[in-house]
Amino acid sequence: MRTSAEHWAQLALHPVRIRILRAAAGARRTSSDLAGLLPDVPQATLYRHIATLARAGLLQVVEERKVGGATERVYAVPEGGVTPSPEALASASPEEHARHFTAFMAGLLAEFSRYLAREHIDLAADGVGYQQVVLHLDDEEFVRFAQGFAALVQPLLANEPRPGRTPRLLATMLLPLTEEG
Repeated sequence: MRTSAEHWAQLALHPVRIRILRAAAGARRTSSDLAGLLPDVPQATLYRHIATLARAGLLQVVEERKVGGATERVYAVPEGGVTPSPEALASASPEEHARHFTAFMAGLLAEFSRYLAREHIDLAADGVGYQQVVLHLDDEEFVRFAQGFAALVQPLLANEPRPGRTPRLLATMLLPLTEEG
């Protein structure tokens, strides 16, 4: 089930839901798994947000199994992820785009805040960085850049979690700047 751009933004703006989706991305997780990955989120709150995400189609039940007298559900992010579809983005209003961007930035801020709250941080050793650069590109150069970047990243998206692999967040944003002068 696809959600409208506005509904997606309202769902994604919640920081706990963003964390749940990140924890479930690329994996199959039970509610117990998610509770273990998000120990600071009260269990009732976590279950409520999982149910909200599942109802919206942003999490799907991929398996159900009996555990004792209860049914345990295994969740995953749907194929294609939780990013709004190109159609939804193309039809979004400026206000909806602002909400999408706010959700994007809120997610980055939440992740960086969690990183800074660690007992020990070492940006260089941890491979943490952030910067802004301006690229002066004509349309053909931009297309080559975008294709090269996609070719570099695409094979890495297939990497499964395993011991020795650290999940790393890569966030990108490209936009044309207003020429002043």
